[in-house]
Amino acid sequence: MKTWRKILVGQAMLGAALFAAGALNAGQSAETPQVVNAKIETRAVTGSLRDAFRGVEAQADKAEWVGYSVAETMGDRTVCCGNFNDSYDGCGTCRLEKENGVTSTNSQKDGKDGTVQLEGSRQLVVLFRLEAKQVKRIREASENCTLDAGGLPFLWLTGVKPADSVALLADFVHKATFDGHGEHEIGQGALSAIALHADSSADGAFESFVAADEPEQLRKHASFWLGAARGKAGEQLLQKMAKNDPSSEVRSQVAFALSVSHEPEALSEMIRMAKEDESSHVRGQALFWLAHKAGQKAMGAITGAIDNDPDTDVKKKAVFALSQMPKDEGVPKLIEVAKTNRNREVRKQAMFWLGQSNDPRALEFFEQVLTR
Repeated sequence: MKTWRKILVGQAMLGAALFAAGALNAGQSAETPQVVNAKIETRAVTGSLRDAFRGVEAQADKAEWVGYSVAETMGDRTVCCGNFNDSYDGCGTCRLEKENGVTSTNSQKDGKDGTVQLEGSRQLVVLFRLEAKQVKRIREASENCTLDAGGLPFLWLTGVKPADSVALLADFVHKATFDGHGEHEIGQGALSAIALHADSSADGAFESFVAADEPEQLRKHASFWLGAARGKAGEQLLQKMAKNDPSSEVRSQVAFALSVSHEPEALSEMIRMAKEDESSHVRGQALFWLAHKAGQKAMGAITGAIDNDPDTDVKKKAVFALSQMPKDEGVPKLIEVAKTNRNREVRKQAMFWLGQSNDPRALEFFEQVLTR
């Protein structure tokens, strides 16, 4: 599963896209993002965002876009039309009316005057596509993206409070089934947008999403964002899920979510899962993702599973995990397992992955075995 994507397109394409879209609309407020190819209206939210939004929705017979901005979580990322760069290298033009809407990337780091920004955009733009009096799509973008609305009306809401935004988006998350299309895609858009809110209300929302009585698919999707975007609070909630979630499928997803977390305690919880989880499937998944973390702690957990786990399938998964480690760490251990492990199936597995390694140390080992 690869959620952070590199989007690298030439600077010339950006110029062409902006020329085709047209200049910024006359009279556009400095508070709005860079929007082209749209008729823009700005409206202040003075009361409840949910009430204001539902009022707009009830009158949206034809297609239109509605958006606002909130503070974004810290991190070196750019959100380009719902796609994520794992470093801040500009966004370019986001074509809202296209499924994969990023058509160009600006080599000027802030998309305006060439000034290099040392940190990513700190404002997140949340976008709703309305039609037939209902939400059809939810997208998000960093504030430095140019938004091409495809000729549709664009309503920009000001004065939106982050907690009100989280509450509105949470409504769509709870309505979604996270199966198939339609509500699934709307739910995913709302979930990722909440994850990027720099507000404690987002942590509270995620705690409700991963409650044991929530649908399994929601808990699985939410766990990823806890690791990817919610920092320490997310890691702590993942620890609770790892210990208490009743579903082995959810807990195996939690092992992956811990692997993408930057919190140091995440590694310790992955090791605990690899050793102690009652499900052999979860233990195997934890070992697999531990292999991608490398390091002495991860190596100790993997070799410990080979020696001590009661399930042969878990031992074999641990051998595979060794094959995914950097070769200078994994190959010597694979040779050691192939030489000394008492379980014949485990030794065979180690021999197989040594054969796939194309490492001269493995060849030397095979020569020794064959010439005895």
